[in-house]
Amino acid sequence: MTEIGLVSCTKTKLEQTAPPTELYAPSTLFGKAREYCEQNHDDWFVLSAKHHLLEPNGPPIEPYDETLTGSRVATKREWSETVFEQLQSAGLLEAGTTLVFHTGRAYYEELLPLLEETAVSVQFPVEELMIGERLSWYNERL
Repeated sequence: MTEIGLVSCTKTKLEQTAPPTELYAPSTLFGKAREYCEQNHDDWFVLSAKHHLLEPNGPPIEPYDETLTGSRVATKREWSETVFEQLQSAGLLEAGTTLVFHTGRAYYEELLPLLEETAVSVQFPVEELMIGERLSWYNERL
């Protein structure tokens, strides 16, 4: 079994170009989710509203102001199709792989129907938790 953590991008970012893991570092929630993923999953990636699936230590990206929260269904669906293709290309949709979403619903609701056609399993450990509750959840486990 392989567990892949997926952490959503955050509104709070550095003001300069940086690798994804550093760009979102000013966000306490992102930091806790990243630390949890590094300790508990085999690998992890960032789900970016603008850049889709990102390697945490991948090429530097510029700060941006986009979110999927509140986006139209068509926008989320198009974004999800791109993420699905990236997950597939990276070999992350194989049997024995679990995708663990450390994200809000906007980052997986349109992706789930696509994932149902694969052998991958999914988990949502912080589903329905508000930001403060998510921080507590991570703090209890770190």
